[in-house]
Amino acid sequence: MNQESLLKLIADTGYNAGFGAKKHFASYDMIEKLPGLIGLLSISVGVLALIKPDLSTNDISAVVLILGVIGLYISQHSSDKDQLSKAGVELTDIFDQLKILYHRVKIKTNDDFSEELQQFEKLQKAYSAQSMPSQLVLSDWYAHYKFFWQHQIEWLDEQKKFSFWRDKIPLSFTLTCLFMLGIFIYNAVPLSELCVSALNILGSGEISTPKL
Repeated sequence: MNQESLLKLIADTGYNAGFGAKKHFASYDMIEKLPGLIGLLSISVGVLALIKPDLSTNDISAVVLILGVIGLYISQHSSDKDQLSKAGVELTDIFDQLKILYHRVKIKTNDDFSEELQQFEKLQKAYSAQSMPSQLVLSDWYAHYKFFWQHQIEWLDEQKKFSFWRDKIPLSFTLTCLFMLGIFIYNAVPLSELCVSALNILGSGEISTPKL
């Protein structure tokens, strides 16, 4: 195996290990912090509703109920908290070792990479053994932030060439934002009035402002 191929393999496994570590830590943080935050918000809204009757609406009650359901969902995974933390630490250690191995291979001048390849295969097996398949919903979004915006990954970027929209922003987050934007536009300006305005523009060349 030549130097370039081995560097790419190390970077691929390094990305998987590093992002996996952040995803485990993201799930851990959500289990550790969100139930308390949800409980605090629910109690605060309940107290404020006693002072301001306007808060005692069906919409506010529905939001508080949804937050309660989310809290119950997160609490179901509380037994995995210690395992998630341990796996995150182990994966971070594997990531750091892969980083050292990457730079070691990069500066090597001869073509004998048998020792480095053996160490890489060992770290790859260790990564596969540490990963937990069960993660919290939306932990992927949080993991993207922790990995791409808080972690030092310049050595990975040399091989992976991360792009902003494809890699650093989760696709599901982008689609969710577009969906929410579509709902906002639809509610702000009725679709029928948008169509009428478009026909007016095409027919007369004049801009017709839709009624809000």
